[in-house]
Amino acid sequence: MIVVVIIVIYLALLLVLGGLSSRRFRNTSDDFFLASRSIGPFLLVMSLFGTTMTAFALVGSTGKAYEQGIGVYGLMASWSGLIHSAVFFLVGIKLWALGKRYGYVTQTQYFRDRFGNEMLGRLLFPILVALVVPYLLIGLMAAGVTVEKVTAKTEAFGPDGVPGWITAGVICLVVYTYVFFGGLRAAAWANAFQTIVFLVVGLIAFFLIADSLGGVEAATAKAEPTRLIREGSISRLHFTSYLFIPLSVGMFPHLFQHWLTARSARTFKAPVVLHPVLIMLVWVPCILIGVWATGALGTSKPPNAILGIMVGRLQDPYISGLVTAGILAAIMSSLDSQFLCLGTMFSQDVIFRMKGSDQLTDSQKLFRARLFVGGVILCTYLLSLVTTKSIFDLAVWCFSGFAGLFPLVLASLYWKRTTAAGAIASICTTAAVWLILFLQSPGKETLILGMMPVVFIVLASTVSLIVVSLGTKPVDSQRLQRFFPMKDESK
Repeated sequence: MIVVVIIVIYLALLLVLGGLSSRRFRNTSDDFFLASRSIGPFLLVMSLFGTTMTAFALVGSTGKAYEQGIGVYGLMASWSGLIHSAVFFLVGIKLWALGKRYGYVTQTQYFRDRFGNEMLGRLLFPILVALVVPYLLIGLMAAGVTVEKVTAKTEAFGPDGVPGWITAGVICLVVYTYVFFGGLRAAAWANAFQTIVFLVVGLIAFFLIADSLGGVEAATAKAEPTRLIREGSISRLHFTSYLFIPLSVGMFPHLFQHWLTARSARTFKAPVVLHPVLIMLVWVPCILIGVWATGALGTSKPPNAILGIMVGRLQDPYISGLVTAGILAAIMSSLDSQFLCLGTMFSQDVIFRMKGSDQLTDSQKLFRARLFVGGVILCTYLLSLVTTKSIFDLAVWCFSGFAGLFPLVLASLYWKRTTAAGAIASICTTAAVWLILFLQSPGKETLILGMMPVVFIVLASTVSLIVVSLGTKPVDSQRLQRFFPMKDESK
């Protein structure tokens, strides 16, 4: 019960924080969707990092390291630290400037205006939604299984612990409550708080788990030897192909929305510099805990449950509760932004366009946005009850789809010759290749010629974009003048 009480207290603190942030809510749709574009460097660092460090980074990476070993750090963390910052610099700042200039709220609005094509927007919208939903499922699944394993075999909750569906449901309600009242500003505040919590608590958990295993050296000595070396379990080609996956951040709808909240271009300096350091602080402990678990638990446990089981081994229930709250903090720091971005997309790209934005008062826009966020949360929760895939593998497939769309956003910002037909071809190719490869996946990580499927998805998307763009009529010069060259908004 102590563990559960600590979790409840943590969730209550989140609600209090949401209530405090709502006092600064300006009761406008612009503040609900974009925090009136007023977020400063600290909140931007915390919200961008918290949004990208999801259940995949904690629960998924621990489970994957348990399966494949220490080389998992190189697969995602080392590449992500470098590529995420590069994408923030090359893509994020430019999209922020264009969004500020032309009032964009969603990616679909930007691409529709960039190429002057309605069909492109109608095609891109359902694909983005279809890729975000699995990302949301990862968070709810991880929250449920973590609390379930931490509370399992206890006097209060019996051998199975707190059912995962209860945990997922409570988290959905808490997130919806503070997003309902404060919008993206509340999500940014909550993300900052939660990021600090899971960074601090994660490091505490790391040292306590190490101490429970006899120290770092003893825990490492007891680990399965094959998990301590990269060669043999992960080939060099396989390792290198993972560099394509972090490109996905360039097309995350929730990151696009957070980019637009920045107060100025200078606000991006802190995320570009600090993001790799923060990634290291989270991933190193998780990877080592996964490796150590092979010695403490054997090698036959379900990967999704490893972090929860290792936390549950801590003897002090107060510490177990704090660590579990920290894990939930990492999970929830992305859920709120993802829920909100889907509600924003449905509102802006469907309802407002059908009804006509000018025909709706600001209060009507707010009501519809809140309604759609609630609908998205409910649908995702119901889907989480029937999903059983590995958290790490499901996330990789999700990221692969977004990475396949990265050539489109990069070309739209830097290549004038990109056409609407080329953009549509790139989107269709990404969707088709991703779907074919996903349906052929046996449920585990799939390799093609020793490389991750994302390599072939990105290459197919790039080739189709270039070939079709060169073979079709260029975008008219008047429209191009709106986007090239782009004025330096930071001056």
